[in-house]
Amino acid sequence: MRAFVFPGQGAQVIGMGRELAEASPAAAEVFREVDDALGEKLSDLIWNGDIETLTLTQNAQPALMATSMAAMRALEAEGYAITDADFVAGHSLGEYSALCAAGALSLADTARLLRLRGTAMQEAVPVGQGAMAAILGLDFATVDEIARKAAGDEVCQAANDNDPAQVVISGHKAAVERAAALAKEQGAKRALMLPVSAPFHSALMQPAAAVMAEALAGVEIQAPAVPLIANVRAEPVVEPGAIRRLLVEQVTGSVRWRESIEFLSGAGVTEYWEIGAGKALSGMIKRTAKEAVTRNIATPADIAALKE
Repeated sequence: MRAFVFPGQGAQVIGMGRELAEASPAAAEVFREVDDALGEKLSDLIWNGDIETLTLTQNAQPALMATSMAAMRALEAEGYAITDADFVAGHSLGEYSALCAAGALSLADTARLLRLRGTAMQEAVPVGQGAMAAILGLDFATVDEIARKAAGDEVCQAANDNDPAQVVISGHKAAVERAAALAKEQGAKRALMLPVSAPFHSALMQPAAAVMAEALAGVEIQAPAVPLIANVRAEPVVEPGAIRRLLVEQVTGSVRWRESIEFLSGAGVTEYWEIGAGKALSGMIKRTAKEAVTRNIATPADIAALKE
C-alpha cells in the first residue's frame, strides 16, 4: 500500500518547481493558475525572488502548495493518478496540498485559503512575542509534560509530534525558552529555537482559527478521492463537513505526524511518495516506520525514475 504525503513550511527554496514547469505543461499551468488566483506573480518570487521574502508565511504557504501540485499534475500527465495512493496526508499547510491533490479543494481556492491562512497566522501574535523550539531526543509525553510545566500563566504546548525523537513546542517566547531549558535538564539531546515568525499550532493562533472558520465556510469542499489522514486526529477522514472542522482545529491544534505515520504503517502502508519540495517528511517517516520505503517527487528526473 502507498501514501502520498505533502510537505509543510520550512521546505521552501528559491527555484523550486521551475524544472517541472519547464518540462511539463501541466506543471506550468499550476503556477499560472495560482498566480491568477492570487492576482500576483507568486511564481516569479518562487523562481527569482529572495529567500527572506519567500519564507514569509503568507508567501511560503501558497508557494509550497503550488510546487506540490505542479509535481502532482506532472505525475498525472505521465499516467499516474491520485488513486495510485491508498491515503494522502500533509504536514500542517501540506494538508491543504493533500486535499487539493485528492480533489477535495480546487487549486484556486487552495491558493487563496493558504494566502489568507499565512497572513492570519502572522497577524495573530505581534512579532517577537511568540516562539517555537524543536526538542530532540525526548518522546512526546515527556515534552508535553515539560511544556505544561513551563507554561505558568502563559501558553506553551507541544505543537508538532514529528517522529519518536523530535517534538516541536510553541507559545509565548519566554515560556518556550523555559521549556527548552527544562528539556535539556531532562536529557534532551538538543533544544533548538526555530527561525519562525509566529507560534504556530498553539492556542495563541485562535484569532487565525476564527479567520479560517469564516473563510472555509464559504468554500466548496468535496469528498477526497482517497482518504485524508487528518493532522489533528491522526486517522482517516473523507466527509466534507468533518474536513472543514478539522482544518479550523488544525490552526491551534497539534500536528500529530508520528501518530499519522503509525496509523498508516498499521494499515499496511509501506511506500510513501513525498510530493513537492524537500525531503523532511521522508526523514520523519523513516524514523517512525523503520521499514518504510520513501520516494521524493520534486523534479522531472524523479518522475522519470519511477518508470525505471
